[in-house]
Amino acid sequence: MIHTVYHLLMSTAQTVEFDGVDGVTLVADEWNRGVAVDATPTILMLHGGGQNRHSWHKTGQILADRGYHVVALDTRGHGDSDRAPGADYAIETLAADAIAVIEAIGRPVALIGASMGGLTGLLVADQAGPLRVVKLVLVDVVPRYEKDGSARIRDFMFSHIDGFDSLEQAADAVAEYLPYRAKPRSPEGLKKNLRFRDGRWYWHWDPALLTKPGDDPALRTEMLEAAAMGLQIPILLIRGKLSDVVSTAGVHDFLAKVPGARFVELSEAGHTAAGDDNDAFSTAVVEFVSR
Repeated sequence: MIHTVYHLLMSTAQTVEFDGVDGVTLVADEWNRGVAVDATPTILMLHGGGQNRHSWHKTGQILADRGYHVVALDTRGHGDSDRAPGADYAIETLAADAIAVIEAIGRPVALIGASMGGLTGLLVADQAGPLRVVKLVLVDVVPRYEKDGSARIRDFMFSHIDGFDSLEQAADAVAEYLPYRAKPRSPEGLKKNLRFRDGRWYWHWDPALLTKPGDDPALRTEMLEAAAMGLQIPILLIRGKLSDVVSTAGVHDFLAKVPGARFVELSEAGHTAAGDDNDAFSTAVVEFVSR
């Protein structure tokens, strides 16, 4: 079920709520409900771990301006969505949430998923089937990703779990983590990713993400790889050339196993491709979903 919280003008995002599984409420930004062309799919965007729906704002707006119905979702435990009962952030549960959202949307979707969202998207596409998921974009993620790059993300998240004294301190931490990205003149934009409480700024995701019981990584990789190899829908893999999460070898391995997939590499981007070079990223996405 979709619940509208407030409504703005057409082609401007509105905030809505979806029912996930286990009673979890999921918050999303939505553009163009009811006005998209019937022949086009809805674009459902799934962010990476530790991010939120605002990561997609520029690309979501670009797609909306081209007439697409777009939904950018806050995954459970992230942004304004509910935190998971019992810290259930298993990828199977994230996929079940996304399928519930697709059922509420009620029309075919093209999935765009970054990192954790991309792995979720693989499972969703496999489970939902080609009538409901018609295209898939994987943003700097493959089932066999680089463990060192993934560990660097986790270390960054762990090292700031106790928050920051100021927005400036948070901005400095991001700049150190992403040295190739130009540092914004003002840290005010970080307010979309941080919440102020008890005199400090905290990332707006559930710390239990980092302490929940883990599954078997090898079995998860095999499951996701099997899902990818079984898909018969158009797939686009986007890699940031500066990424330490998806290697060139990882790309070659994925394309050998999923030979129908298209591939685009963004020369000025790293793992956070949509934020690193949004113009190039959005161009690649628009071209793919419009084909």
